[in-house]
Amino acid sequence: MRCPYCRDSNTRVVDSRDAEGGFAVRRRRECTACSQRFTSFERMDSVPLVVVKRDGSRQPFDRAKVISGLSKACANRPITDEEMLRICDEVEEAARGRGAEVSSDDVGKDVLAHLKQIDEVAYVRFASVYREFSDVTEFERVIQELDETERRVGGRG
Repeated sequence: MRCPYCRDSNTRVVDSRDAEGGFAVRRRRECTACSQRFTSFERMDSVPLVVVKRDGSRQPFDRAKVISGLSKACANRPITDEEMLRICDEVEEAARGRGAEVSSDDVGKDVLAHLKQIDEVAYVRFASVYREFSDVTEFERVIQELDETERRVGGRG
């Protein structure tokens, strides 16, 4: 594996441990040329998961896209990287449970369901992109839905 800092191909594994509930191995590596450390993940190669977009196009499921969307929605919110990775893992697992193809709509709904449980601001941010809000009334509607849900459930934690 090449070092992401100096591109040298001589690296050594410093530490290995299970990740993603045993479905991956997290390895800490050290470059023998520049001594920088970095993390790599080893995952089992599985049947490709295809996401069917709204326009009908198909593309491979991309964890990086889910993490990117979560990172933007959760910016400056009290949500850890580990929580975002857990959400991504659970969204991917749910998608794989639906078969070899999943709609982008289902992926977005799953992310929203997780965010709704942990942070309302992140939920509204993600919803604004996922649902393609065009004006402020759509924000108001989603916030009103959250308020109604809170009243039914019994208030905020």
